Amino acid sequence: MKSVLLEFAMFPTDHGESKSEYVSQIIKTIRDSGANYQLTPMGTIVEFENIDDALALVKKSYETLEELGCNRVYSTLKFDIRNGKKDRLKSKIEAVTSKIGQVNT
Repeated sequence: MKSVLLEFAMFPTDHGESKSEYVSQIIKTIRDSGANYQLTPMGTIVEFENIDDALALVKKSYETLEELGCNRVYSTLKFDIRNGKKDRLKSKIEAVTSKIGQVNT
């Protein structure tokens, strides 16, 4: 058992100031993948059982933008990989709230 948390942001730099049209298509790609995810204002956190699936989603997200005619794409990726755990998208929040009570999520 393994948990691969991926936090990433991806957007085109060659298509105007607002990026929501493009980001929403990436979120649709993530949602349609069936992966457990959490959207945040600055990126999206997705949990996988292995790094290959995480990287495949990053590739699919890039391809989504490419299909929309984006010629230049900026992306940031952060990984937290841990053996012997699962459902960390939820349990990491619970670990904090168990100590200090309710937090904004």
